Amino acid sequence: MSSVNQAAYVPGSTTYEFGYNSIPNIPITGAPADANLRRWAMLHDGSAYRLYCFKGSSRDTLYQFAWNGSSYAYGHNSIPELTLTNIPADADLSSFSMVHSGSLYHLYLRRLGDPTTLYQFLYVQGTTTYNYGQAPAIPTMQIAGFPADTDWSRWMMLHDNSAYRFYAFKLGSNTQFYQGSWDGSKYSFGHNSIRELTLKGTPANSNLGGAAMLHDNSAYRFYLQTT
Repeated sequence: MSSVNQAAYVPGSTTYEFGYNSIPNIPITGAPADANLRRWAMLHDGSAYRLYCFKGSSRDTLYQFAWNGSSYAYGHNSIPELTLTNIPADADLSSFSMVHSGSLYHLYLRRLGDPTTLYQFLYVQGTTTYNYGQAPAIPTMQIAGFPADTDWSRWMMLHDNSAYRFYAFKLGSNTQFYQGSWDGSKYSFGHNSIRELTLKGTPANSNLGGAAMLHDNSAYRFYLQTT
């Protein structure tokens, strides 16, 4: 069974610690047979913890899961299947991130060959659709100032009720990752942020090929799937 290992930020430090103020491991249940859990993201929308993944090799179809008190259950309190519309032709569909900003659900893809350019989608209320450039979203956003050794293939985003934040691992490291935030015109490395953060106590069964993060109104949380 697939599952996620959970860490949380230790206040006053530069550390995310696995099992700190967290359920250490959470199952993912009910996933369709073609769920591609290697292309995944998470968010907290003020009431529910949610997990998303692509359908197989699809470019435009997502499955949605939510926390039911014991697992991330497919379709629980969720629209089971969502569709991306108006996807830019050069979007990189190998990974994605999602945030909830208090009233809107946001989804982000990178530009193929240019990971410092983000494409932003918004959930269209009352539908099953995330639409690229949906008002009031800024359709295309830039990331600037991150170190030369940033591992752009392992990136995460969250919204903490005051700032939109972008994270990416340090190339060659499974414990260190960089942080930036939206400065009004771009995602800027170190803006209103701890520049470098460290994972502590990563379980041996963690898949370090990708991660997800969220803020649940009280804690910053970090997730790795199990192998």
